[in-house]
Amino acid sequence: MSALFEPSWLAAYATGQKQGWAQAVMAYADYYCVDGSADDDPEIEERLTLHRTPMVGYASRTGTRRNLEALADAEWRLLVSAKGQHRTEGMRYAIDNGAWTAYQRGEPFDDSAFLAVVDKLGERADWIVLPDIVQGGLASLDFSLRWKERLRGMPSQLLIAVQNGMQLEDVAPSLSPVVGIFIGGSTEWKEATAEARGLLARRRNCHLHVGRVNSARRIRICAAAGADSFDGSGPSRFSNALPRLDRATRQPDLFAAADQSLQDAQAASFGLTL
Repeated sequence: MSALFEPSWLAAYATGQKQGWAQAVMAYADYYCVDGSADDDPEIEERLTLHRTPMVGYASRTGTRRNLEALADAEWRLLVSAKGQHRTEGMRYAIDNGAWTAYQRGEPFDDSAFLAVVDKLGERADWIVLPDIVQGGLASLDFSLRWKERLRGMPSQLLIAVQNGMQLEDVAPSLSPVVGIFIGGSTEWKEATAEARGLLARRRNCHLHVGRVNSARRIRICAAAGADSFDGSGPSRFSNALPRLDRATRQPDLFAAADQSLQDAQAASFGLTL
């Protein structure tokens, strides 16, 4: 871990001087017993029935004005990478840590680029993917959790990147309404484990995002898993790809994991170790 400093604005949230989205959500979730604690203790009863919000599509940031306008018209959002330009183009956005890009280039994780984008855009981001080690298994989880502590008090939602080699029980204790799941890993593993991750997300009442989704078929897999969001690069590169993907995004799955009762989700995921 480098000696680089966290954003100057973060301390006010960490010390309770300011309250952001994450702090407000946790106070609400604690009051209504939907903070994930009912998954740990059968004596606790959730006091509200959860309703899944429509799945949201995120597209890789692009500088092509025509594609940006099409994305905005369809109410898609941008995924801004630490390894790209730190611009939101006036749209709602989330932050990717840049680990996948660094991995593809054969470079080490760029923590200075990550901290720079968090400093500039993190306070208003929908969510931020915690730094991870691509194909790193449990070492990646440990790396992410150390960054989670380093960013303690973050007002935006944080997502833990899960990938090949991580079991449900490895990740579950760290999840909450403000710490969610980013499904990475290989395409085959991602598709095979999406439902199990969706059940886990329902149990912990956390956000579920699926990375690198560029086909209607994969979007339907996301919907069946109860995903809250997904991202893909297709609509950023080809504006004519957006209508087909957007139609798939707007077709809800009535049997999605996120719509199950807590008891059903607990029963269905019992014994799963994907």
